Amino acid sequence: MFSRLTRPRAVAVCALPVVALLATAAFAPLPFSLTQPGLTADVLGENRGDPVITVSGAPTRETRGELRMTTIEATSPDADVRLGDVIDSWFRTDKAVMPRDSVYPSGRSTREIEQYNTEQMKESQDDATQAALNHLDLNDKNIKVTLKLADVGGPSAGLLFSLGIIDKLNGDGDGDGGDLTGGRVIAGTGTIDPAGKVGAVGGVSLKTQAAKRDGATVFLVPKEECGDAKAELPKGLRLVPVTTLKGAVSALEALGSGKGSVPSC
Repeated sequence: MFSRLTRPRAVAVCALPVVALLATAAFAPLPFSLTQPGLTADVLGENRGDPVITVSGAPTRETRGELRMTTIEATSPDADVRLGDVIDSWFRTDKAVMPRDSVYPSGRSTREIEQYNTEQMKESQDDATQAALNHLDLNDKNIKVTLKLADVGGPSAGLLFSLGIIDKLNGDGDGDGGDLTGGRVIAGTGTIDPAGKVGAVGGVSLKTQAAKRDGATVFLVPKEECGDAKAELPKGLRLVPVTTLKGAVSALEALGSGKGSVPSC
């Protein structure tokens, strides 16, 4: 038997499944991670009382300025993220909502993810060392580089590690004792491979906020992420896009000397 509904009642009845879905979504865990600006660390300095970069087999320089690697903080892989959390983060510039699979490898336990991130950091350190020594033509020398940075995982500090090694060994390369940083607080992010190619990392709009908070005036960003970096760029922070380690070094040398061109996003 078919019973004809008036329009108001028809709308109300049709809305019931939508209301039920919204109610369920409000209390059900969602496949997202909430992220925010994380710590930064000066790779030219110390972390928890230990030097981040230790070089043996070659003389090193006393450096001025800072090279700050940047991070984001994310909710743990097993955290329950609710609709209210997501909505709140949408309206804030110091938080971001990211698909959980873009932050953590899927199908792994929390312990497996921690191990994965540690392995990624170790591989990044090895690649950063290789890239820096390649850049300086020092691969045939008996030089050992040790990198130590507690409580940070993943590969995104590679570029800054390489720049730190170069600054400690060679400075600005002019032979006048100048620093690659020019005495500035430089921050940045980017993966690196042994050939010196810089790769994208994600979360750059949050990392620029962390950089500005900790005193940086220049931020090195993988060129392909310029758009993301500009989205919430703090005032007074200059973006310098890079695609290679050589390009990053050249940009810093130009900034320090005031000569030559410095790329911009």
